[in-house]
Amino acid sequence: MKVFPRSFVWFLLVLSTFFILNEFLIAQAFTGTYGINYGRIADNIPSPNKVVTLLRAAKIKNVRIFDANHSVLEAFSGTGLELVVGLTNGELKNMSANANHALSWVKENVQAFLPETHIRGIAIGNEVLGGNDQELWGDLLGAAKNIYNATEQLQLTDLIQISTSHSQGVFANSYPPSSCTFRENVVQYMKPLLEFFSQIGSPFCLNAYPFLAYMGNPGEIDINYALFQPNNGIHDQKTHLHYDNMLDAQIDAAYAALEDAGFKEMEVIVTETGWASHGDQNEAAATVNNARTYNYNLRKRLAKRKGTPLRPNIVLKVYVFALFNEYMKPGPTSERNFGLFKADGSISYDVGFAGQESSSEASSLLSLKYIRAQGWSGSYSLVLTACTSVLLLFLRS
Repeated sequence: MKVFPRSFVWFLLVLSTFFILNEFLIAQAFTGTYGINYGRIADNIPSPNKVVTLLRAAKIKNVRIFDANHSVLEAFSGTGLELVVGLTNGELKNMSANANHALSWVKENVQAFLPETHIRGIAIGNEVLGGNDQELWGDLLGAAKNIYNATEQLQLTDLIQISTSHSQGVFANSYPPSSCTFRENVVQYMKPLLEFFSQIGSPFCLNAYPFLAYMGNPGEIDINYALFQPNNGIHDQKTHLHYDNMLDAQIDAAYAALEDAGFKEMEVIVTETGWASHGDQNEAAATVNNARTYNYNLRKRLAKRKGTPLRPNIVLKVYVFALFNEYMKPGPTSERNFGLFKADGSISYDVGFAGQESSSEASSLLSLKYIRAQGWSGSYSLVLTACTSVLLLFLRS
């Protein structure tokens, strides 16, 4: 039997320990490729317990909510579903101004439900930068830091990822993708936020809607390009990359803006995308057929587990918007008709959920992400001891 030098074995021990700790210390809120937004701006949708049954039947494991409603958190207890909770925009100012309030919020809305409810992330506001309420722009970073510091104080940073989602309103331009930069009035708020998120290992979260882009310029955009259907696509002259669908182009535009700002290594995750199935008279693209086509083709694209033309090695992760039609939402009719399911729980249109596989089922049961997903996030010593014991057997042989 070949005997390895003792120095080499010790090197393996140190190296494996580093990778194990790194895997645990960088929280991952999204462990698959397909997730869904569970909005509740309606009083006729199923109860949270029935929603859990619905999600399990559809084999959708990754879920985002826009608050930290306790009835939802209780319903998700013991289900294995992975949840990102939200700190609402209305709470940002208070959380930014008072670290103690942030600590209390995390204790009451996150720690109190762990580990039975698999809370994996906290979204700090939604579409704040570039939005209409500019008073909140300066509160976003402070709220994010205070919430993160609270998770650190409670020893939850290995489990909870801090993020915030951005609309495309933060960009000065996005066509072609390589030309995208952040808006001049946004940069002074965006760069410090990106620096902080880069330090703590958080992604750039993007709400990307080819539906809205097409609605804004139907004369110039091929609807097949927006719907992942066969089309001529576009060619980016600067990068010489070809795009056959708009979502990939929107994501790579975000990557280009990040690179321009000095954050080339940051991952982009799509936290909202979808297509309305019904709209007003001036929303002709909001049809059941288009919504079915977009969401079905999106699922097929994600199942390939590939990246974008600019970042081919970073597997795309997407949360679809949304689980239900929400009839109490303000705005145009399309805003109330993004649901994959109707209020009674029946499907709005068939995108083949019976065939949807949970990403965790496809991964090894021995993976560290699986171990953490089972609520064993604090078991550093167990994993490290096991690895150390195996390596020490080599040392003694």
